[in-house]
Amino acid sequence: MTRSTTTCPRQSEVQSAIQATFQSILQAGAVAWMAALLAGCAGPAAVPGSLALHTPPQWFAPLPHQGSLASLSGWWRQQGDPALVQLIEVAQDVSPSVSTARLNIEQARSVQGRATAALRPALDATASLSRSRSALAGPVSLGPSTQAQGGLQASWEIDVFGKNAATRNAASERLAGAQALWHDARVSVAAEVARQYYSFRACEKLLAVSEADARSRSETARLSALATRAGFESPANGALARASAADSQARATQQRSQCEVGIKALVALTALAEPAVRQQLAQAPPASALQALPLLSSVPAQVLAQRPDLYNAERELAASSFEVRSAQALRYPRLSLGGTITAGRTRSGGSTLGLDTWSIGPLALTLPLLDGGASQASLDAARARYENAAGQYRGVARQAVREVEEALVNLQGTADRTGDAGVAAEGYRASFAGTEARYKAGLASLVELEDARRMLLAAQSGLINLELERRNAWVALYRALGGGWSVDTPPPALATLPAQTLLAP
Repeated sequence: MTRSTTTCPRQSEVQSAIQATFQSILQAGAVAWMAALLAGCAGPAAVPGSLALHTPPQWFAPLPHQGSLASLSGWWRQQGDPALVQLIEVAQDVSPSVSTARLNIEQARSVQGRATAALRPALDATASLSRSRSALAGPVSLGPSTQAQGGLQASWEIDVFGKNAATRNAASERLAGAQALWHDARVSVAAEVARQYYSFRACEKLLAVSEADARSRSETARLSALATRAGFESPANGALARASAADSQARATQQRSQCEVGIKALVALTALAEPAVRQQLAQAPPASALQALPLLSSVPAQVLAQRPDLYNAERELAASSFEVRSAQALRYPRLSLGGTITAGRTRSGGSTLGLDTWSIGPLALTLPLLDGGASQASLDAARARYENAAGQYRGVARQAVREVEEALVNLQGTADRTGDAGVAAEGYRASFAGTEARYKAGLASLVELEDARRMLLAAQSGLINLELERRNAWVALYRALGGGWSVDTPPPALATLPAQTLLAP
């Protein structure tokens, strides 16, 4: 429908044209459906549905007692150790993996925006300016002329079979998955910082045990040297005491180096200056924070929904299903509508001629007939991606169950061993004290003293390592449960802890 005049069209004419256009759209829609029916394609074929995930009704590993699942979300703060909380927040703020996950969210949001825009009409502005001169044979000359033109062009693909809507839905699913992976990256960073932090605290304890042992052995060596010079002990006992003292000192030096390596690891994770990290670590947590650990009374099987990686796999599966629908829609007719409004002016020989034009249409129906198998290939590829996403989803679900079960087993195992390890350490401490008293009284040999000392050192080190193992088991369970993340709550803002508070001397 096109009209050319020297003035703008009247409102009644535009309304009549719009009404006629909508009637044409309805008629064209009926034609498209009839063409699809004649082609044997009454509508999109069935697409893969959502997978039914059969989760176990209960966890078969022993569960700790007391507490609640909701406590996981604030687990780090509940331990009463501000140094750990601050290090985790700073590490999350500077982590490359968290930054990458955040940028992936922005990219996914952009893709969703483009897919949403495809469902809406598009409007473009055009403008042109030209100058020309025409001459006739003979003495008459027309002179130069100037032509100026400006207008608006609109286009809209009517999503009859839902191709663009399916693409938009797939982009929305991937955006939700990207947000979940951002949570997953933060949880991973928190778990890694906690492991390094607990390793350093355990290293401090082991260093204190090693240094105490080295001082004790050095004192024994000193007393043995005095006794040897006085003729009360043989030179062999003096050599044994010196060797034991040197070995203990070397062990303490090695332990000190391991603690230094732990500090370097925390510096790398947090990107803080080493003095700032040392200042944070110098804030010794209260004794209650080192002993108390939050406990769970139960872990329901629905905890799978709290894992960001599984949620992302589910969203990817849904996105792949929508892409199958979009690929199917490529095989069906496409309906599009266009329109233009143009204003033009031509000036020649001192006179001006105006030409204003508006049009609605064409209402175009495109019916694919032969494409060399391209649409079928796209559909096959989309179905293959769906099957791959389904396999990935099942694999992530099985891995989630495994990680929770293993963490529960390790947690229960360390809890069962803690009492016996404490009794053993206390018994070896009493045995060593008695043997040392007998040695000083001349009733026990140096060999007996060193054996008692060695067993005490092993028991004390084992108790500290068991505490570290239990904390690592808790971190693993925290990680396996998704870090307290919930689908129902929006992503929190990135950590904004002022770095200057950590860098202050």
